[in-house]
Amino acid sequence: MSLPSSPNQNHLLAALPTAEFERLAAHLELVPMALGEMLYEPGGQLQHAYFPTTAIVSLHYVMESGASAESAGVGNEGVVGISLFMGGDTTPSSAVVQTAGHAYRLESQLLMREFNRAGLLQRLLLRYTQALITQMTQAAVCNRHHSVEQQLCRWLLSTLDRIPSGELVMTQELIANLLGVRREGITEAAGKLQQAGFIRYRRGHIAVLERDGLETCVCECYAVVRKELSRLLSDVQYRQGISSVVQLRPTGLPRKLPA
Repeated sequence: MSLPSSPNQNHLLAALPTAEFERLAAHLELVPMALGEMLYEPGGQLQHAYFPTTAIVSLHYVMESGASAESAGVGNEGVVGISLFMGGDTTPSSAVVQTAGHAYRLESQLLMREFNRAGLLQRLLLRYTQALITQMTQAAVCNRHHSVEQQLCRWLLSTLDRIPSGELVMTQELIANLLGVRREGITEAAGKLQQAGFIRYRRGHIAVLERDGLETCVCECYAVVRKELSRLLSDVQYRQGISSVVQLRPTGLPRKLPA
């Protein structure tokens, strides 16, 4: 049974002092997010910021040819819509729901009113933005230099960090689009992970059976992003329910997948 929705399920909202949170609380609107829902399109004016609780949103760019790749994912650790408070108002990328769930929506002018108070919300959002930039930078390096198997492990682990269960509703074709690789490459990589006993895959569903196994196969990029997020928000005090944004675990030695 799923837990009742609460703004405290989002790490940024849970980190706000009571006075700052109460100024926003009455304006936070819980909204369902369906798989594939477009939150904003390239060049569109952003009207809301979204604080995911159980949903995961993919920030990605679609080229004229139709090819696409994800630059970052946003889950319960962050916010969708950094262009609002960074001063750009629009962005050339898209924001699409990657994992169905819920988020709290806040109108842009209300977010900016609180941001301009220069309190903790401003500092949290700016620190989170730095962590998001790190994620984007690392994704670009990873996609250029690491194998499809390593990229898939990175993506699986990052997704697991943002959901309560070990099962993902996701097709191989969608994962391939997010990583910017051929579907055949994902099929081969997922087959190796399944043969190793790390995951179980059936059409549209991926169950992670051995997280430690994925951690022994993943590239360094996964730990870099987690470490930076942890560093930037290490001094945050939460009102309730969350002990830390990330719980870093040591990864094992690299393990070779079945040939």
